[in-house]
Amino acid sequence: MTSPVTTQKSWVVALLLCFFVGVLGAHRFYTGKVGTGVLQLITIGGLGIWAFIDLIMILVGAFRDKQGQPLAK
Repeated sequence: MTSPVTTQKSWVVALLLCFFVGVLGAHRFYTGKVGTGVLQLITIGGLGIWAFIDLIMILVGAFRDKQGQPLAK
């Protein structure tokens, strides 16, 4: 049985970007989700709520890159 293909995007980098500049959508730009990154930038991370939800999703491993691949740990 083979393991699922993971992206070259690092889980740790995405986590740190989300924690420190998540309201600017930096973690979404990093993972290739430019459209929602721009929306987070304009709405200041959905007033912080959207960025907080993304932080939780990254922590539990549910956050995916643009191609739907899990982040590399």
